[in-house]
Amino acid sequence: QVQLIESGGGLVQAGGSLRLSCAASGRTFRTYTMGWFRQAPGKEREFVATINWTGGSTYYADSVKGRFTISRDNAKNTVYLEMNSLKPEDTAVYYCAADRRTGLRTDDYDYWGQGTQVTVSS
Repeated sequence: QVQLIESGGGLVQAGGSLRLSCAASGRTFRTYTMGWFRQAPGKEREFVATINWTGGSTYYADSVKGRFTISRDNAKNTVYLEMNSLKPEDTAVYYCAADRRTGLRTDDYDYWGQGTQVTVSS
C-alpha cells in the first residue's frame, strides 16, 4: 500500500515555473514506477510524465516534452515535476500515481494522490 500526497500547485503567469512534489509513504517506494497525470475541467485525465524505479528512465507526453522534467529522490520517498515555460493550456489538477508496472495509461496505476491545482494565467 502506498499513500501519495501532492503539493506545490498554485497560480502562475504564462511563461512561469512551478515545482510539484509528491511525497509517498511506505518503505517500498523505491520499487514503484511513478507517474504524473493531469485533468482539466471537462476533459479526461491525461498522462504527463513517468519515471522508473531507479530514476534512470523517463518518458513525457509530447505536449510537455522539453518544458517539464520528472525526477525522484528515493531517499526522501518523493517524486518531483519541474514545470517551466508554462502555458494556459497546462491549467489542470495534477495527480501523481504509483505502480509496480510501467505504463502511460491511468489504468496502469493502482495508487493515486488527491491532486494539486495548477492554474496558468495568460
